[in-house]
Amino acid sequence: MRKLPLWVDIGLIPLANVVLAFAVAALVVLAIGASPREAFIDMLSGALGSSEGIGYTLYYATNYIFTGLAVAVAFHAGLFNIGGEGQAALGGLGAGLAALAMDHGFSPLLAIPLCVVAAAGFGALWAAIPAYLQAWRGSHIVITTIMFNFLAASLMVYLMVNVLIAPGSMSPESRDFTAAQLPMIGDLLNHWGIAMDASPLNLSIVLALLCCVLVWVLMWHTPFGYEVRTMGFNPNAALYAGVNPRRMTMLVMCLSGALAGFVGVNEILGVHHRLLLDFAAGCGFGGIAVSLMGRNHPLGIVLAALLFGVLQQGGTELSFDIPTITRDMVVAIQGLVILFSGALANLPRPWLEAPFLWLAQKRGRAVEARP
Repeated sequence: MRKLPLWVDIGLIPLANVVLAFAVAALVVLAIGASPREAFIDMLSGALGSSEGIGYTLYYATNYIFTGLAVAVAFHAGLFNIGGEGQAALGGLGAGLAALAMDHGFSPLLAIPLCVVAAAGFGALWAAIPAYLQAWRGSHIVITTIMFNFLAASLMVYLMVNVLIAPGSMSPESRDFTAAQLPMIGDLLNHWGIAMDASPLNLSIVLALLCCVLVWVLMWHTPFGYEVRTMGFNPNAALYAGVNPRRMTMLVMCLSGALAGFVGVNEILGVHHRLLLDFAAGCGFGGIAVSLMGRNHPLGIVLAALLFGVLQQGGTELSFDIPTITRDMVVAIQGLVILFSGALANLPRPWLEAPFLWLAQKRGRAVEARP
């Protein structure tokens, strides 16, 4: 039986972990001779103190929502997908190839949806290979998905350097495309009379929130989601109930890869408008921490993604405002959040369980004392 209410388990405990992580980070900031209060205010101001900062924060959070959902979907089936980085890269490749192919003679109303489908398809295909190796060959999904990150990086380097590079370009980038460009949120708001400074935030954030709703419905309100969670909780019971573990592994990993592939929609279609290397920038690995911190629930993932967006954008501004706090220090703060949200996730649980158990016992005695 659950000892803590659900809102405590997926809300208060992660918040306590974040507070502990920032407390340790404050000690580190003190050790290098800076003010933790000033650093915290500068970080929040850089991330949330202007429309530009908010735009960048939400832009970063969009990638973390996609990769966090990708990890969560697989985790509910008992699969640990660490290949989000490679699946995101292949998703960008699919979106970019489709955009380049449809750059002439295609309406954006047709080109953009087809590019989104291509991003999901390439991400799903890249995830399907490790899924097949586990389902039919017994390879461990953690090992294969890690290896496929490096394979994806090598494939992207080869294609960008030898095949897709723009003629005459000195950097490994494709030519720009125009037909499949996602509208910027700032441009839309300015058109409607709401002032917002320029930022890379684009309509892919709407796709990210839609994915959250769809994953919530799929995992908790459909027979398929029930089978997925049954397989994750007890594979033997799922097998006894008629669930095909090989088929389920393939379906779940393809869905997970498709979600990670949507990072390419945000980056390639929304921001860069061309194919290039390393656009994922570690969000595939960050998605693991986002999913763990969000307790593999879409709502928790959104909140955790916002936190990591604040850390990434606010940390960039912080390194400019306080020179003694370098970008490496910001990465260390992110690492502390990951540490307390992952390996030490249950550290504050006994402290929070005690008052709730005391209240439950008090209510129980009050009920027994009633005439």
